[in-house]
Amino acid sequence: MTLPSRKTLLGNALSLAALAWIYGGDLSDALRARSAEVSALTSLPSPVGPAVVLALAAALTAVVVAALVRRKGEGFKGYRLLPILLVGSLFVDLVLAESRVPLASLDIASMSLQRFHQLAQEQATEQAVPDDPRVLQPLLEQLGRPPYLVRGQPVEAYTLQVRKDCEGPVREAPGVRPGTLLYCVAPERKGAWVTLVGLPAEQRFGAPAVLSAGGEPRFLLVRPVPPEEEPSGAFREEAAGSVQP
Repeated sequence: MTLPSRKTLLGNALSLAALAWIYGGDLSDALRARSAEVSALTSLPSPVGPAVVLALAAALTAVVVAALVRRKGEGFKGYRLLPILLVGSLFVDLVLAESRVPLASLDIASMSLQRFHQLAQEQATEQAVPDDPRVLQPLLEQLGRPPYLVRGQPVEAYTLQVRKDCEGPVREAPGVRPGTLLYCVAPERKGAWVTLVGLPAEQRFGAPAVLSAGGEPRFLLVRPVPPEEEPSGAFREEAAGSVQP
């Protein structure tokens, strides 16, 4: 009996590589999220599904190897099992994905930052921006839950830290809990920069840091309202570090 064709062997090899890459990565993320200081995830992923798929892939690989040792030919149905497992697993993932949140943590965090900015801007007057925590704190109730996990546990609510006499947005916030909005007020309340502690856009796991992209913090500016203007939606600084629309 001859060995199977190169096409069959290549199909099995590629299927095994795809299963190891996709579900090995999912399993790694699920395990890492349980111990990481901060995870950019909205919920804790289960390791069960990826572990089951990887176990099946290992078993089917053993079947294929045994068939090659016994020099079974193209007609052996075991050569079809790894590609079937790959297609079936991806189909199940696609079905389950319909019930999941379609937005990434970065998107949710950016929208929360913009929403808080909008609410704070509505409290601004012609002379100054708000700086009283008693006025700003109730605004957090409209933001929902931060899209981060701390050592596998969800951050239940946003918190607020008001800083005064600032010259610009906060760029570093060591020791500040993820989900904290940093409201940094300029002298004489002529403006306030709003940033958020979470993770940089390039990271999924790590220590808490100011939300940033490309090393630049994402921030929004609350400003006094000129007499001819009405409070409107999120004012976006045109600086490179501001939140993008």
